[in-house]
Amino acid sequence: MSASDVEPSSKRVTRSVSRAQYTVTSSVASAALQTPASAAVVQPISRPEAPTWTLDRFDIGKPLGRGAFGRVYLARTKKEKLIVALKVLFKKELQNQKMEQSIRREIEINARLNHPNILLMYGYFWDESRIYLILEYAPNGELFRLLRRRGRFTEAESASYIAELTEALLYCHAKKVIHRDIKPENLLLGGYGEIKLADFGWSVHAASSKRRTVCGTTDYLAPELVDRVLYDATIDIWCTGVLLYEFLVGRPPFETDPPSIEETHELIRHCEYKIDPRLISAGPERLIRAMLQRRGKDRIPLEEIKKDPWIVNNRIEKTEIKLAFPEEENDENKKEE
Repeated sequence: MSASDVEPSSKRVTRSVSRAQYTVTSSVASAALQTPASAAVVQPISRPEAPTWTLDRFDIGKPLGRGAFGRVYLARTKKEKLIVALKVLFKKELQNQKMEQSIRREIEINARLNHPNILLMYGYFWDESRIYLILEYAPNGELFRLLRRRGRFTEAESASYIAELTEALLYCHAKKVIHRDIKPENLLLGGYGEIKLADFGWSVHAASSKRRTVCGTTDYLAPELVDRVLYDATIDIWCTGVLLYEFLVGRPPFETDPPSIEETHELIRHCEYKIDPRLISAGPERLIRAMLQRRGKDRIPLEEIKKDPWIVNNRIEKTEIKLAFPEEENDENKKEE
């Protein structure tokens, strides 16, 4: 499939490849949403000249996924032979859903981040109707998909994922970036099965210490967001606690049946959740309770999560290539043959 065969659609995806970091400016990100038939020049930190990305620089492969604003394709750069995920977004849909600011944030923030546990953005460009994000390809897909298939994770798997996410958040917070939407759907898996934090559309560069904007996903909202009061980067620690619970139990701690936003908000406000000792042992229970504190200042710091004995003793060192869904890979290969 050639670049000219790309149909108008998109979503997101990922994988580990050679890493080159690029930066973009706010004015350039805004221009992508407004300027027709132009290519963004993405400034590399370590190179004297920046590449100008265009669609004809890529060989386009199979679709990897789709979303409300477009599709994601497996792609390869013709010159460098770099495997990437090409996220194709429609300007019209973004404007209709008033998502322009979200895309600006994703571009401006993600393009400045370079960490093994964060999905890398290589660059972006645009034409009259679409915006193209060039992203690292994560061959094992969404962690959400693996969790739904497995039901829940072992303590070793859970400790490893939380440790990797903690590393990513330590890096983000050091850069004054709050993610604000941590959930299994926004965690991808690299070739070794390692976490890749993705989707920075709700993220913010917090030059000031406190924010008030409400965003995120209901089951993962911190009490500060539910109550619409000032908050800081500790909301990401709350989300990490929700994730650890979900990894071990198979569902978020504040989920209601039937689903009710109002009831979920009340449970979050009062930090009401149940610990089943058959599913959550003393080690992770202590850590969950330390993260799910009502007040942000009372939550365990990320550095302490990283050094927690349960994390240290259960974390798996990932040194071998691992396929999360090997049987599906085989099925796809058979279909292609």
